[in-house]
Amino acid sequence: MTVFKEAGQLLRIFIGETNKYKRMPLYEWIVQQARSQGMAGATVLRGIQGFGANSLIHTTKILRLSEDLPVVVEIIDTKEKIESFLQTIDHAITEGIVTVEKAHVRLYRAGGQKGG
Repeated sequence: MTVFKEAGQLLRIFIGETNKYKRMPLYEWIVQQARSQGMAGATVLRGIQGFGANSLIHTTKILRLSEDLPVVVEIIDTKEKIESFLQTIDHAITEGIVTVEKAHVRLYRAGGQKGG
């Protein structure tokens, strides 16, 4: 059973669906890096509408279908692991926004075990 003995952190990475790192979708590369570094978990959320620094609206509406929808990668872990992970991926994010927030973490594991 995994138990956080301190408050966790929520890392959110806001990027575009078409952003790449070495020909791979950036969000996929970030999740692979998170897994290889043993992060507690990662989720990729695809937005249905949004805009960034260039103020262009990206949407799933059929008449204005965008191929570059907003994507948010969320990763939860301890403060130390989030800071270390950011150093690993920082060079790959050329456009977007990264936020880090305090998070109260409760873990639910298969088999009914609880942590946190």
